[in-house]
Amino acid sequence: MSLESVLLIAFGGIVTGILGALFGIGGGIFLIPYLVLLLGVPMHQAIATSIVAVIATSSAAASVNVGRGFTNLRLGVLLETATTTGALLGGLTANVLSESVLSRLFGALLLFVAAVMVWSIRRPEEAATSTRSGDRGKLETSYYDPAIGEEIRYRVVRVPAGLGASFFAGGISGLLGVGGGIIKVPAMNLLCGVPIKAAAATSNFMIGVTALASVFIYYAHGHLNPLVTGAGVVGVLGGSLLGTYLSGKLHGKLIAGLFAVIMILVAVKMLLRP
Repeated sequence: MSLESVLLIAFGGIVTGILGALFGIGGGIFLIPYLVLLLGVPMHQAIATSIVAVIATSSAAASVNVGRGFTNLRLGVLLETATTTGALLGGLTANVLSESVLSRLFGALLLFVAAVMVWSIRRPEEAATSTRSGDRGKLETSYYDPAIGEEIRYRVVRVPAGLGASFFAGGISGLLGVGGGIIKVPAMNLLCGVPIKAAAATSNFMIGVTALASVFIYYAHGHLNPLVTGAGVVGVLGGSLLGTYLSGKLHGKLIAGLFAVIMILVAVKMLLRP
């Protein structure tokens, strides 16, 4: 592999790390097409590299976000139990539906979630942290948002709905090989009342745990190319740190808007997939 190819892989890793840390989605949906379509990396190697990159993104971002107080550790551990279960069942039922049908269903789902996220941007900021009387006291926490110079206090609501969405996200991840963060972030924000920054940070904490279980399978089958994986991970680590820094500077509504745009682009890709 030439030096130019290694540098291009590292560049793709940087972009992936920024987006993954900023939106809490791991970045695999960007890195795999980049490696396969632009650089000609075999699909299995690209997936293996993406999985390791997800772990790197999660590790780099989580270490900073936990220190900032953005990450809701109790919520992340709770939801991860449902995500892991869903991923296992999704992998077992992957052959029930064709890949093209699953891609189109997922694309349609992303368009719907993107539309809801755009709608949520129009809500007052406090709407994301509002609670119902029956939900008071559930996983209450707070964090300081330097972008607006205020402490954000919120209570997690509709926990069963969040568990259901996490289970579904895990199932989608097992069926399609796409990280569940793209489902979990809007689910935590829209269903559970978690502010977008906290939702992205909590998702970043969770996705590394899920990815760690599957990386050993690809290693055992010889799909981890040291040069490709090494270059990608180095880029992802740098990009993750930059993305984590940017997440503290950007307004929550801007992050939500960018997230919606990314989901629309991914939805179009999934819908047009043969």
